[in-house]
Amino acid sequence: MYDKVGVVLRIETTTNDVSFFKHHRKVEHRQGPPTRELARVKKSIYSLIDLRDILLGCNRRYLTHLSALDDFSAGVRALDRVTKPREVDGKTVKGINFFEPGDSALLQALQNPRVNIAGVRRADLLAGLEMFSPTRLSRQLRRLLDIGVIKRVTGTYRYYLTKAGRAATAAARRLTAATIIPAVAVERPTYDLTVFKLHCGKLALKVYSKGERVLRIEAVAS
Repeated sequence: MYDKVGVVLRIETTTNDVSFFKHHRKVEHRQGPPTRELARVKKSIYSLIDLRDILLGCNRRYLTHLSALDDFSAGVRALDRVTKPREVDGKTVKGINFFEPGDSALLQALQNPRVNIAGVRRADLLAGLEMFSPTRLSRQLRRLLDIGVIKRVTGTYRYYLTKAGRAATAAARRLTAATIIPAVAVERPTYDLTVFKLHCGKLALKVYSKGERVLRIEAVAS
């Protein structure tokens, strides 16, 4: 499998030992009449037609295998572009840190739908980002511009998200909502903490946690 002329992905199957493959053909025996059975391919010009079909089948099976795989290579490259430091005009510009509060808040603000509709200016973002001063926010927008998360409309100070930027903001939201918050929201109950207690005459039903992993239910007769 290789790239041909930079525009075509070409897949070829080659072999140095055609006898590795088998096909149905006429087999001559030293004694008795010839029979038709499954045998190794002969290294002969007369085997070219059958060998073509065999190798074509190899190509098709390999293509079927590739089509069943999830290709995340484009996502990996996009993630590298927005998270790794980059040299710009002789200065090192740091990438996005999804766990840094400032970066997370800025990405969440840029995920507002109006950013994709009419673009956004620094003044539009300041109201919801109290942690940033106007000067610091300008530096942050310049950093996002340098690493390719946002792009600026020519002749204005209005910004839009790039394709990589939209993916980064969506990833930040999903990472926070689906992974980080559920992971840190697990409450650790104290030992022998009564959760529920019900009295029915001389019978009391008590439900409580025992340790961190056990929920215990008891029925106590008085």
